[in-house]
Order: sequence, then structure tokens, then C-alpha cells
Amino acid sequence: MLTGPSLPAAHPLIHWTTPDGVAASARWRSERGAPVPQRVVLADDTITADAAYRLACAGTALLWQGDFHNARQLLQAMARRCDATPTRKKRKAAQPAGASSASPDGAEAFHKHRQAQAQRARILGMVLLRFEPDHTLKLRRAPDVQRACTHAWGVAETGAMHSVASLRELLGFTSAEEWRRVGVEIPALGAPPHNRVFPHYGVFSPVRGEYIDLVAQAPLPVAPPGQAGAGAQPVFDIGTGTGVLSAVLARRGAGPITATDLDPRALACARENLTQLGVSERVTLLQTDLFPAGKAMLVVCNPPWLPARASSPVERAVYDEGSRMLQGYLNGLAAHLLPGGEGWLILSDLAEHLGLRSRAELMGWIAQAGLQVLGRLDAKPRHSKASNANDPLHSARSAEVTSLWRLGLVVP
Repeated sequence: MLTGPSLPAAHPLIHWTTPDGVAASARWRSERGAPVPQRVVLADDTITADAAYRLACAGTALLWQGDFHNARQLLQAMARRCDATPTRKKRKAAQPAGASSASPDGAEAFHKHRQAQAQRARILGMVLLRFEPDHTLKLRRAPDVQRACTHAWGVAETGAMHSVASLRELLGFTSAEEWRRVGVEIPALGAPPHNRVFPHYGVFSPVRGEYIDLVAQAPLPVAPPGQAGAGAQPVFDIGTGTGVLSAVLARRGAGPITATDLDPRALACARENLTQLGVSERVTLLQTDLFPAGKAMLVVCNPPWLPARASSPVERAVYDEGSRMLQGYLNGLAAHLLPGGEGWLILSDLAEHLGLRSRAELMGWIAQAGLQVLGRLDAKPRHSKASNANDPLHSARSAEVTSLWRLGLVVP
């Protein structure tokens, strides 16, 4: 029987029955906010992929008791069954090759794609693991996952009980831990070895280098002659994430820089990156929503590019429901720009190609905020999905352009 101290009511519990008929429970953990499975069965190396897939589709979770590597193989087999279902094949073909990606069909394909992704995540999230109170695993051939889990969940509390989480989520932790160990090379930061950024779990990895290159290339605004403090170039980096844009701007000599983010994980990540890159003295980190107090010569923002609801904390770097952050940045920018200052909006037009937002809407929001477009730098994406003809959203992705919009105040 698995036991542990009682947890506060704020922590949900998952319940199951042991082979000898004894009720057991543990803390339920889900980074994506999945509800606690109400039906849980024990599973081991004897279960077939077909049986596991049927149970998961019916909403029954499988708490794994066998070999860890066999659990991974089972998950891979279940994923193949998810990807081979007639519904997913039909959705994959929903947008014909050559169809206009800006048509309503683009939005329909996007929403169907997200629905399929959510269903896939729900099914694959039904393979569960039980973690010791110190975040270790006691399964045959289980790897050492304590460090990865600690970085994701925090240090285990004194007197903590066992936890249960999905194998799929654990694989996300270990993948993020590898990124954190190896880092991402950023050519815009200069020559190796001092050009790597190390993402943390839950913080978007800057693997799409084109938007960073745009920030490295755009001309920095210069204060008008005679303006108080004309020698300084104060910068705000809104939604800093890993801190990579602040680091690039610091290396360019801009600053002082104030970098903001609401997520404590992002601020911790940015602090470590800025320190190891040797630019932390030029950047002040602040936990706040969008803007700090005051004004700057340059206010940079790389908001999530797609106006849709995030289904997990990690997705908040990709999805901006109702374009809240985008419009918040635009609406507040004028009040935070010094004379002659610029706001740099870094945004992909993928939403436009998917029919989720029009160029006219974007231009209307810019004008309504009392801003004008001073210039624009464009870059084509270099990521693998842009050239993957099998991607359900290939038509839109192949046409995507990432832009740095240079915005300034409308002068009466």
C-alpha cells in the first residue's frame, strides 16, 4: 500500500486500488491542467498496445508498474495508433494542396488540427507513473529523473507524499532538461562558446533564429539632439522569456535595459542566461504584466503569434487568446516611448495565412493606439515545419513571414 502525509485540499489526489484490494492515493500533478483521472488501472509489461489504447480512449488511466523502457515503447505504439486513426487522416487532408491559406478553410484546418492535438494529448496522457516523494522513480531501468522533475516541480517539500504524473509529461521534462544542459546556439550573440542560451522547462526555447536576427539587424533609435539624457538608450524588453533579446541588445550597446515577464520561471531563466553571458549588469529584471514604469527609447515585444487559447503553460509562448498581449502592447506603447523612440513589434503573419487575424486588423490596432509604422524588416522562417509538406498546416506555414515592425508616435 502506498501512503503518505495528507496534503492540503489545494492539491488534488488521484486514487486507485492495489492488487491486494487496498485503496491507495497520491498527489496528482499535471502541468497542462488535465483533470484527475477517475478510472485508474494498474498496467505492466503484459498489456498490449491495442488494449492500452482502447482503455485510454475510454478515459481509463494506466498506472505503470513494469519496466520503464517498455512503458516508453508502449507510449510510442499508442502514438502510432493515434496518428493512424481515420479521423486524423481526414483532418490531415482537410486543406487541399494549393488552397489559399488565408481562406476560411485555413482557420478550419487550424482548429481541427488543434482539436486533434488535444485528443492525442489526452489519450497519451493516460499512461501514468508514480514518483517517490523526492521525485525519483522506482521502476526497472528507470533513468535518473530527479533533477528534471525538480526543475519542473520545485524542490520536494518536507514530508511530501508520492506523486503521479503522465509519462508523456515526464518526457517533456527530460527533453527540456537536455535543452537546459546543452543550450541553444545564438549566432547573433557572437562567436562560440559565449553565444548559447539555456532554456528552462516551461520557457519557450529560442530555436527560431530569424526573429533574433531581425533584432540584431534593425537600426537602433537615436534620441533627438538636445533631449535630456540623449546619450542613453533606455530599453524595455516586454515578455523577456529566456532573456535572449535583452542579451542581443546589450551586446549591441543598447541600455540600460529593463526586461519584464509575469512568469517566475522565465525570470529565473533570464537571470541565469544574462549572468552567464556577462550582460546582467546592463539588464534589470522585473516581474510585471507588460510595461515597467517610465519611458524608453526602444520598447521591444515578441508576443505569442497565434490568437488562440493555450492548453498548457508551455503553450502560452505560442498562443495569445484574443490577442490580449499584442493589443496590450500596442495600446500601452505610446505612453512608454520617449520622443524619437521606437517600439519593435516582432510578429509572424502565420495567423493571417490561417484566417485567424487579418492584416487590416493589425494595422487598425496600430493606428488606434496613436502609432505609425516607421519601417519593417522581414525574414522567412527556417524551421523544419515550413518545408514539411505532410504538416496539416503546410500551406500556411510555407507562406509565413516573420516581421519586425518599427513603430513610432504619430506626430501632430
